Amino acid sequence: MTASALVALAALSVQQPSSDSLFQLAAVRTASPPEIDGVIGEGEWEDAALATHFIQYEPRRGEPSELRTEALVSYDARHLYVAFRVWDPLTPAAQLTRRDADLLNDDAVILLLDSHYDHRSAYYFMTNALGTQTDGRIANDGRTVDPTWDAPWLSAAQRTQFGWVAEMAIPFASIKYAAGTGITWGINFGRSRRRTLEVSFWAGPLEHQFRVSQGGAITGLDVRPPARRHQVIAYGLSCLQEDTTDDWNVGVDVRYAITPGVSAYATLNPDFATIEADQERINLTRFELSLREKRPFFLEGAELFRQRIRTFYSRRIPDIEGGAQVLGKQGPWTVALLGARSEPLGDSTTATYAVGRVQRDVSGSSNVAVTVANRTHEGENRGSVGLDATLFFTKTLGMTAQLIQSWGPSNGGTWAYFIRPAYDSPTGHFHVRYTHLGETFGDNVNAVGFIRDDDRRELDAALERTFWVRRSILERVGYNSNYNIYWGQTGTLRSWQIDQSLEIEFRDRLSLEAEHTEEFKRFEVDFRNRETALEVGYNTREFQSARVGFRFGRNFDSDFRLWTAAGGYKVTAQLSIEYELQRLTLDPDPEAESTWIQVVRANQFFTKDLFVRLFFQTNSAIDRRNVQAVLVYRYKPPFGTIQIAYQRGTAEFGQRSEQGNTLFLKVTAVY
Repeated sequence: MTASALVALAALSVQQPSSDSLFQLAAVRTASPPEIDGVIGEGEWEDAALATHFIQYEPRRGEPSELRTEALVSYDARHLYVAFRVWDPLTPAAQLTRRDADLLNDDAVILLLDSHYDHRSAYYFMTNALGTQTDGRIANDGRTVDPTWDAPWLSAAQRTQFGWVAEMAIPFASIKYAAGTGITWGINFGRSRRRTLEVSFWAGPLEHQFRVSQGGAITGLDVRPPARRHQVIAYGLSCLQEDTTDDWNVGVDVRYAITPGVSAYATLNPDFATIEADQERINLTRFELSLREKRPFFLEGAELFRQRIRTFYSRRIPDIEGGAQVLGKQGPWTVALLGARSEPLGDSTTATYAVGRVQRDVSGSSNVAVTVANRTHEGENRGSVGLDATLFFTKTLGMTAQLIQSWGPSNGGTWAYFIRPAYDSPTGHFHVRYTHLGETFGDNVNAVGFIRDDDRRELDAALERTFWVRRSILERVGYNSNYNIYWGQTGTLRSWQIDQSLEIEFRDRLSLEAEHTEEFKRFEVDFRNRETALEVGYNTREFQSARVGFRFGRNFDSDFRLWTAAGGYKVTAQLSIEYELQRLTLDPDPEAESTWIQVVRANQFFTKDLFVRLFFQTNSAIDRRNVQAVLVYRYKPPFGTIQIAYQRGTAEFGQRSEQGNTLFLKVTAVY
């Protein structure tokens, strides 16, 4: 596939967002900002714009919501204010207290804000009846959702006689937006109710719960650039470790808003902003596992780099000395430019990383983009340049495609591309995909990208379907089917795989999931692998739940059995405990990979910004035992914190624990 072919495909994308949507609100500027306390005080919201008559996304798409919900909106020079009145005759299901938890597992409300009104990208802000906060970014009209993005905003909630109330205040300084007089932003409001599995939205009916182009609008906004354009986050970390020299670190992240829609970022010795180590996982494949990014510097704009062929994987850049980036949107153009210096091999040699992406909105909610990523190390360049497109032809029919040329020490087999037409609806998905990965493509790209395996000509197809039964003992049934086959570039069959799964959710809170996989793999010899799995769950709609599972089969000439268990329990309203268990046995087991993996998390909240968190995990195969406990006070959430932490046995993912008792004090200041 050529670059001109991708551009031609983009020109065929004809879905257009409605400019005369029935779901419009006239912006109301308030002279007296409401107090964000979860109480709708007398006169606080009386002139606010009102959104009501929510529409179900599921289970009965397009029907009115079973219970009443109202959203109230106003704004001033610094904030957008939103309040929700939520009617419910029963006590709301509200158990999650940890920031960025999946609040759709609670009764929750959500605000979607398309602040550029581009019908493609948006911010989401969510809270439950406890005032817990979750936020993130949406791209590609809902195809990409990034929950790692964080920003300072206010929320509070209170239970009432009719149900509950939530209030939010979103600072304009926390987001990028289109500014001016008479501006229109995209907006939508949603609600989840876990007992009935209902998710409803004001603007709808939606084809996807994060489909930005089908949202509503708020018109007549008068918003200016923020008066304060900069933010500085500085941290200091002192470390006392058993049998080693005391250590300390300092670092800083800086943000400057060039315009309301474009910001510049810089970092020196960036903070991981977390105490918790990467969680151990069972890996029955022969390929590398992808790990989650935790450094704030890389989280801004992360949703822009989530293409199927990942030419930029920020975890490839360890131990940054310093970095800078420019990120933002102006009209139909989105730009992300990033540079960093690091020591990738842990020695004294320094590598320079440069990543850039320029994206152009086209026709409706589609886009095309160019991405360049490169690492320069000891005079050698490795990286790639790629063109990709996300296209929507109708509300349900779309396509993604990508074309990449890599460079580096390998000169042959350096191209990659894929094309993937897809059908998506609230209850179904189908796609077919063809991918070409040159035989040395990964050798070049993996200096800064993430390619599990190259030398492929790959074809796959997938079908997913959800059936809402809602009678007798059944609630819903889900079916998933996936077929995959690939050959080497010389035509040798390397793999085929067939996956089938069935999920059943009963109305008495029980759930059942069955899976079966058959696959062929050709490495040094031919292998026939198979896996059968069964999992039973109780109350999995909510945090307080339990699951047990058993998997068995054959994997690379070894019979295996994998037992799993997981559960969450609220000991008190403020104390929660989660437990996960994986027990793997292999027969034969020549490399002693049979293991027990156990993970325990506990959270004790005194307030939503003062809490103690415990993390403990073991992996018997590599003699890994690590424990981490941290006391956190967020005096200026989410970034301004004081943390006192204890660690023992922390190690890199998949590595044996050797660290002794360690005590940390970390202070993060926001200016």
